[in-house]
Amino acid sequence: MRYALYFTPPKDDPLNGTAALWLGRDAFTGETYPAPDHRELPAAEQFELTADPRRYAFHATIKAPFALAASVTEKDLLNVVEDFAARTAAFEIPELVLGQLGRFFALVPGSLHPPLQDFAAKVVKSFEPFRAALSDADIARRKPEKLSGSQRANLLRWGYPYVMDDFGFHMTLTGQVPEERAGVMKTILAERFSAFTNRPLSISGLAVFVEEVRGAPFKVHSWWPLADAKR
Repeated sequence: MRYALYFTPPKDDPLNGTAALWLGRDAFTGETYPAPDHRELPAAEQFELTADPRRYAFHATIKAPFALAASVTEKDLLNVVEDFAARTAAFEIPELVLGQLGRFFALVPGSLHPPLQDFAAKVVKSFEPFRAALSDADIARRKPEKLSGSQRANLLRWGYPYVMDDFGFHMTLTGQVPEERAGVMKTILAERFSAFTNRPLSISGLAVFVEEVRGAPFKVHSWWPLADAKR
């Protein structure tokens, strides 16, 4: 079993519903959905191009998946998540936009937002005592030879390369999209998520996701509202 601390909107939030239909799976309910046929994107192609993010479901990684340290239990983790959420104020990202990161698409902040960076760093640091050390195989899987110096240091110190100054909030919508299909994908995603882009996103909670066995779909174990979050 692995755990992860992710941001995702609340279960009944329209953004979560829209993303679940797009990716083909809802992490809260486990319900799966067929890809629709689009005049420019056949259902089979969409299903293939969303396969990677479908396993993780709609989220932004805050603390990447980890096995529990031998000295702690799931109950210990949940107690601290509950306390952390109760003491951490909700906030907004001023603008959410559709971004292209390499060859995949994601919802990202319109610009660097220091409160978001601070929140992510605080989560990583606060829950580090719960993380079991990475195995040599885990480290090798991250291909450290291809990481920057700071990313390699993050991997060894925090178990994940993309934290602290290397953190970039993103809610993944596709896997690797071939260059010749990127324009079509961008147009479809811009239309599909138009109700949520170019406007603020409320960071109103912190979710505990679980992966019951390696390679299994991630699902929401529990979702904890941050202090003063609008209900």
